Amino acid sequence: MLAGEKSGTENFLVKLFAVVPLLALAAAVPFAWGWGLGWTDLGLALGFYFLTGLGVTVGFHRYFTHGSFKASRGLRIALAVTGSMAMQGPVIGWVADHRRHHAFSDRDGDPHSPWLFGTSPAALAKGFWHAHMGWMFDKRKTNAHRFAPDLLADRDIVKIDGWFPALTVVTLLAPALLGGLITMSWWGALTAFFWAGLVRVALLHHVTWSVNSLCHMIGDRPFEARDKSANFWPLALASMGESWHNSHHADPTGARHGVRRGQVDISARVIWVFEKLGWATDVRWPRAERLARKLKTA
Repeated sequence: MLAGEKSGTENFLVKLFAVVPLLALAAAVPFAWGWGLGWTDLGLALGFYFLTGLGVTVGFHRYFTHGSFKASRGLRIALAVTGSMAMQGPVIGWVADHRRHHAFSDRDGDPHSPWLFGTSPAALAKGFWHAHMGWMFDKRKTNAHRFAPDLLADRDIVKIDGWFPALTVVTLLAPALLGGLITMSWWGALTAFFWAGLVRVALLHHVTWSVNSLCHMIGDRPFEARDKSANFWPLALASMGESWHNSHHADPTGARHGVRRGQVDISARVIWVFEKLGWATDVRWPRAERLARKLKTA
């Protein structure tokens, strides 16, 4: 086995860590259906999942971090607000962390590489935990003045960054308010708060964190990259295209990560719509000749 490759046991453990909690959640749905979960809850959960998720994937990631396109002021503000409502941290800190990740990907200095502790099953488990969510408990913060000076100079973004606590309240209470109004009941408000508020936020968190962990551990690597980033197709829909991670690391500023035929990338389609509406300009769509140069030959 080549250095850096994982055994069948290691691959199994990684998948187990990622899949079992999601299966447990899925199993809970039919038991709750009709009592504590209904179509209103499901519709609100999906709506807020994609609204806030796209705020992260299109806004925090492809626009603010990598400059994959230029946005009108209204779109820039909307993306910062909806991304903040995903409860993954204020926009400036999120961008600074992710730019640092790309600067030191899978090397010392990367805030969430899973490859810091070795490749034994125990080290793999520790690395997965660190990359998935353990890194967020590190008290050391990324220097925003070094990694996000452009955002610190943007008065709109600094203001929205400071709104993060209030937007956290909004993202949890808005589904409850809508659920209560739609069903005209306190019970409808409570179940919407649980499913479209708490569960939706938790699910989106784990999908996003899985890009940090799983997508640097298992999957396909068709393109040359200086790290262990991989394309992991099972997460493509839930991550709105972010799990085409090897493609992204091969071309970080590209607006589309699913660059091959059949690779679903909802975020890229949304950027395409913004471009057609005139809200996004100078979109950096992948170029065939650049991708050809990055493609592995063996």
